[in-house]
Amino acid sequence: MKNQFIGTSSIAYGVPVMIMGTGSVVGKNEGAGPLGDCFDEVGLEVDDMFGADSWEKAESMLQTKAVEKTLEKVELKAKDVRYLFAGDLLGQSIASSFGIMDFEIPWFGLFGACSTSGEALILASMAIAGGFADTTMALTSSHFASAQKEFRFPLEYGGQRPLYASWTVTGSAGFVLQSSEFEGASKRARNCFDVNIGITGVTPGKIVDYGIKDSFNMGCAMAPAAAWTIATNLKDFGRRVEDYDAIITGDLGSIGQEALYTLLEQEQIDIRDRHYDCGVLMYDSEKQDVHAGGSGCGCAACVLSAYLLKRLESGEWKRILFVPTGALLNKTSFNEGQNVPGIAHGVVIERI
Repeated sequence: MKNQFIGTSSIAYGVPVMIMGTGSVVGKNEGAGPLGDCFDEVGLEVDDMFGADSWEKAESMLQTKAVEKTLEKVELKAKDVRYLFAGDLLGQSIASSFGIMDFEIPWFGLFGACSTSGEALILASMAIAGGFADTTMALTSSHFASAQKEFRFPLEYGGQRPLYASWTVTGSAGFVLQSSEFEGASKRARNCFDVNIGITGVTPGKIVDYGIKDSFNMGCAMAPAAAWTIATNLKDFGRRVEDYDAIITGDLGSIGQEALYTLLEQEQIDIRDRHYDCGVLMYDSEKQDVHAGGSGCGCAACVLSAYLLKRLESGEWKRILFVPTGALLNKTSFNEGQNVPGIAHGVVIERI
């Protein structure tokens, strides 16, 4: 079976692209949340510096640790990875460039804001499905303090966040991908799961702008893009909501989640009984003061790595639609009073 362009925006892979293994590293606040026991490594430093002397260097250290942990689990060396697809929230992707530099893996630097994990998985899997690589890695990161400094106010400013704002996740996760019909020159990775788990199709997102200007209200800014991607995926693949055991958005949080439901209901689509949001899953809203929930490139990536794939492995789920979401802004666009458009990328992941 060949790869197929389907519908207006999606691709169905003729041969599944396997997720062979994954590694996740998070900060102390994330380790204290409900998923704390699921992550591969939790930083114990009080200030989440990870031994570095700046927030930006700390985020790079997150990526270094995530790559090391992922390669260790799949029993590969850096030289076995053909291409690395990685990005972050910092200017010119410095968390990625400095974090992965010493591995000497050919790198595609990405920016999809908080949707970057979906973008990385799509491009890394397309490279394999298209026959251009035998082994790839997708990687993302974010850090609460470096994101505050980049997009809002440095922590020293002591600015107060509104209750509808989200908390940027301190974390990084990597994923090693190979074809289910591996015939490459590189070493076959060790499958870290008891079953085969693979990407069978993708729905790259488009930019959707609903005119929101409040950079704190990212959940509502991203919800329209998530609604478009979910609706487009269902239409392109000819599926119903019930064909997915779970539909997971990246980091809409509790406010954006409700906005998503309202937008989809206008299209006669109801996902309430099988929808999860990584920003809601990451923290305990009753015990942790994170307001609307989690966000950041590391949010969806770490939840997928540590929690969602395990539910596929256990057999609780057979097929999921993973939809990381991103708010496309920077400090220049904010200071110029521009809108905050959103984007969301859809990745179909199944037990094979």
